[in-house]
Amino acid sequence: MKVLTFGEALFDIIEGSAHLGGAPLNLAAHLAKLGAKPAVLTAVGRDKLGKILISRAKEMGVDTSYILIDDKRPTGTVTVKLEDEGIPLFAINEGVAWDAITPDERRFEALAAEEWDVFCFGTLAQRSEENRKTLKRLLSGIKAKHFFYDVNLRAGFYRKEWILSSLEHSTILKMNEEEAVTISSMLFGTTYACRTLCRLLMDRYQKISVICITKGPEGAAVYQDGVYEEIKTTPVEVADTVGAGDAFSAGFLYAYLSGYGVSKAASIACTLGTYVASKPGAVPEYSEELMKELGMRL
Repeated sequence: MKVLTFGEALFDIIEGSAHLGGAPLNLAAHLAKLGAKPAVLTAVGRDKLGKILISRAKEMGVDTSYILIDDKRPTGTVTVKLEDEGIPLFAINEGVAWDAITPDERRFEALAAEEWDVFCFGTLAQRSEENRKTLKRLLSGIKAKHFFYDVNLRAGFYRKEWILSSLEHSTILKMNEEEAVTISSMLFGTTYACRTLCRLLMDRYQKISVICITKGPEGAAVYQDGVYEEIKTTPVEVADTVGAGDAFSAGFLYAYLSGYGVSKAASIACTLGTYVASKPGAVPEYSEELMKELGMRL
């Protein structure tokens, strides 16, 4: 299973401790753990953090050949403050390397020559004009069976036009409950229930075939072919929720693209997302118990 993720790669500084982060990198790392072959297209600075990031990504099984080195900008960092129940508040630094993901022609040609099972992208990396240009070219130029859009809104770093453009290119859409409220209000002028919102989105965006909405400790909902289903998950003691959504995405994509139905894929995704929420950091080590459970279900 060949996957390309695009966007931010950085270090989350959580209570003074540095953890590898950025949704596209987290997603790639979890997919690698599950057995996929992910590559990430991003940029880091020519600095110590950049070297560490590339080294750790390689150790996790992520293809780093599309990680660009920026001589002018530092590797990205985000300061994360944990609120009640492990909910993170992000202070996202600007003017960093992943704000300028600009592959040269040789790399664009290499990306276009590959056949990807899924291309994954989000909203945050679109905050820079350079990245929006790169993403536009990728969406029209690469060969992928699916285009996975994780809405992943961060306060102050999204615009309606970026979201509309992203939805037009998506085949699989993922968001959380809070993002569903924002999308509903932004696109339809009112807050629809998740079931209605899914129907309206698919009516408007014909390429979208699957929608996932994560609901924290309540599990998730999936929508396909007019059928809306809620998937429950087992409650856990939360360490922090950083990366839990990315783990859900990885679990869902791996199971769904392996041929499982959306309901089974979402159930597997909830298991993985819940596990990650119970551990500190976005990409914790998988326990033997988790691997056994995933192995039995996949």
